[in-house]
Amino acid sequence: MKTTNKVELSGYIGVEPEVKTLSNGSKMLRFSLATSEDYKSKTGEWVKNTTWHNIVMWNKTADKAAEIVKKGIQLSLTGKLVNRQYTDKLGNKRSIFEILATTFELPAIA
Repeated sequence: MKTTNKVELSGYIGVEPEVKTLSNGSKMLRFSLATSEDYKSKTGEWVKNTTWHNIVMWNKTADKAAEIVKKGIQLSLTGKLVNRQYTDKLGNKRSIFEILATTFELPAIA
């Protein structure tokens, strides 16, 4: 049985991306991306439901994105969903889901 872990998102960047260079020389770019969908409530009113996604890019992808990715712009990306485990400052084990983006593009302007 074949399994797939692929994510495609198109949304707006919510914060200025954070770039880090790790001690091993790897570069990481991190930011949040908002996607929204509108639907009609039971009362007939339109409601906007926004979901925030944690996005991470590494090395060459991070280098390319760091030049053009800014807060407020629209961005389309593909990648995979990853579950990262870590220990917080208080020693508690935590889990976070992130999108590891491998490709991205700015939408074409008509």
